[in-house]
Amino acid sequence: MTSRLFCGVGELVTCDKTAGDESLLGLIHDAAFVVEQGRVAWVGHACGAPAADERVELGGRAVVPGFVDSHTHMVFAGERSAEFSARMAGERYTGGGIATTVAATRSASDEELRENAARLCAEAARSGTTTVEIKSGYGLTTHDERRLLAIARSFTSETTFLGAHIVPPEYAHDRDAYLDLVCGEMLTACAPYARWVDVFCETGAFGEDETVRVLSAGIGAGLMPRLHANQLGPGAGVAIAVEFGAASVDHCVYLTDDDLEALSTSATVATLLPAADFSTRGPFADGRRLLDAGATVALATDCNPGSSYTTSMPFVIALAVHQMGMTPAEALLAATAGGAQALRRDDIGRIAVGCRADFAVLDAPSYVYLAYRPGVPLVSATWRDGERVAR
Repeated sequence: MTSRLFCGVGELVTCDKTAGDESLLGLIHDAAFVVEQGRVAWVGHACGAPAADERVELGGRAVVPGFVDSHTHMVFAGERSAEFSARMAGERYTGGGIATTVAATRSASDEELRENAARLCAEAARSGTTTVEIKSGYGLTTHDERRLLAIARSFTSETTFLGAHIVPPEYAHDRDAYLDLVCGEMLTACAPYARWVDVFCETGAFGEDETVRVLSAGIGAGLMPRLHANQLGPGAGVAIAVEFGAASVDHCVYLTDDDLEALSTSATVATLLPAADFSTRGPFADGRRLLDAGATVALATDCNPGSSYTTSMPFVIALAVHQMGMTPAEALLAATAGGAQALRRDDIGRIAVGCRADFAVLDAPSYVYLAYRPGVPLVSATWRDGERVAR
């Protein structure tokens, strides 16, 4: 068994409140940590570091936990730059462009879809992301939803069945028939490849009763619930998510006081997607209001070709600080431990004994630079399971 000592860490962010200075991020300066068999075996000050078989010197750089991107749509074909241009010229975002991606995705081969997803996952890794969740939702037939999830499963264990993304054009005049398909044959085919079930609960997508029906069917098939909600306007999504014990409710732009109360007294994480708010020129979710209410917050990219075509969690962190009222520490915690909580994981999102050795090395002396120097590629190396996956 080979052990590896990482030393010369100017600032180590553990996201463990019991470690280091016992702050929100559990900071340790002049730090070191040991990795064995892909797990963190020791964390502390460099002066107390144990012997190890190998030594990696990091030259005074800051180290943060690998980012946990808990909301993406990375398996798709095509692009929607024309839609983006129209939106920048003043056209309002309604989610209607999803059908464009559905058509392109249905026409693409498995190889094309896999190559595109691999490109995006590699891009994310270069930005410090070590865990991604990937949804289906761009196939909307039994065959296509199943193959999207099978492809996603080759990149991550965090896969989500999103057959209820939109009603596809061929069912525009028979919504009930499409819901029958989603809750029946499609779910049966997809469940073996998914961990989660999700619904786009918005005006123009799926209503309250429809959302309840799909979530209930998914839970009955052994999947755990999460939800898209309250992105385009107020609605029942947050209340449904909390009622069903969803791990996460995502977007959360339009929230009532009752929504805040429900989130603050439940285990459901509010996952904010600032790059989507930015790209659609919509209002930003109020991260400050959620945190002050006592809700748990996560940050994710929402990587997709229509409303948030980015894989960069550092960009998301910077947006959360500059536009959502979050401090640099709160934003980093939301992008790591918060994302892990949104996936109901306790083995990622932290640098602590027993956790997976997932971390990013910053070409900077402090994590604060993630927001202080927005747009600058600060991640100099990404490690997953104790092995370097990007530099």
